[in-house]
Amino acid sequence: MLEFRKLTKEFNAKRAVSEVTLDIPPGQMVGVIGRSGAGKSTLLRMINRLNDATSGQLLYEGRDVTALKGRELRQWRNECAMVFQQFNLVGRLNVLTNVMSGRLFHHGFGTSMLGLFSARERAFAVRALDRLGMAHVALQQTDTLSGGQQQRVAIARALVQEPKILLADEPIASLDPLNAKIVMDALRAINVEDGLTVVCNLHTLDTARSYCDRIIGMQDGRVVFDGTAAQLTDRMAREIYGAEAAEAFNEAMTSTSLGSTTASDATVATQVAAGATVA
Repeated sequence: MLEFRKLTKEFNAKRAVSEVTLDIPPGQMVGVIGRSGAGKSTLLRMINRLNDATSGQLLYEGRDVTALKGRELRQWRNECAMVFQQFNLVGRLNVLTNVMSGRLFHHGFGTSMLGLFSARERAFAVRALDRLGMAHVALQQTDTLSGGQQQRVAIARALVQEPKILLADEPIASLDPLNAKIVMDALRAINVEDGLTVVCNLHTLDTARSYCDRIIGMQDGRVVFDGTAAQLTDRMAREIYGAEAAEAFNEAMTSTSLGSTTASDATVATQVAAGATVA
C-alpha cells in the first residue's frame, strides 16, 4: 500500500502540491489528470523522491519514504521505476546497453559502465525487450529508433529494475496516436500480467478512461476527484481542466515524436537508474 498523508511541495512561495491524502493499493493502474501546472508531474516525482516533500508523509508498506537516505533511498528509487516523457535514453549507445542501465543499483556505476553484467541479466533484458516487441533492435543504436520505439525501450529499462511500482510521467505526450496506443497497451499489460502498480500522468481524458482502474484529478495542486472512469462525468472533467477542456477531450496527439535526448536527459536517466540524488 502506497499512502499519501497531507503530502505537500512548495517551490519558494508557490505550492505545487497541497496536502494530498490518498491510498494506492498494490496492483492498481492509476491515471493522474489535470491541466498543465496542476501538480501532476511534481506529485509523481515526489513518489520516487526526485522532488522532496516540504511537509507530510509518503508511506510504503509502513516505511516512511520521505525519511529515506543513502542506500535505502537508492533502493527505493530502484523499487519505484520511472518512465519519462523525453525517454531519457543515451542515443549513441545501443538498445540493450540502455536497457541494462536499469541494473545500476545492483552493480554500481563502475561495474555497469564496464558492462560486467551476468548472462542471466542480459537474457532478462532481452526478454523485457521481447515483451515490448523490441528484441529485434537490441543491438541497434538507440537514436535511430522512432519516438514510440524509444519509449518502449525506456519501459524495458524500467522493467529490468524489477520494480514494485512503475511511474510514467506523460509517457505518450510526444507520440502519434498509433504509438501512443502501443505504449499504453504495454503499460496495461504489465499492470495486469505482473500485478505491478502503475501510476501515470495523462493529458487526454479518453486515455485515462480507457486504461486506468482509477482516475485522480488534480487542480492547483489539490486532488479534486478520485474515482473510477465511470464516476468521472464530462461536467466534472471540464471543471478539472478549465480552459484546457477542449484539448483534453480531443484525443488527437502530436505526430512529432522527440528525437535523441539531450546530454542532461541522459545524465538524469543514469542517475535515476543508479539511485543517485538528482537536484
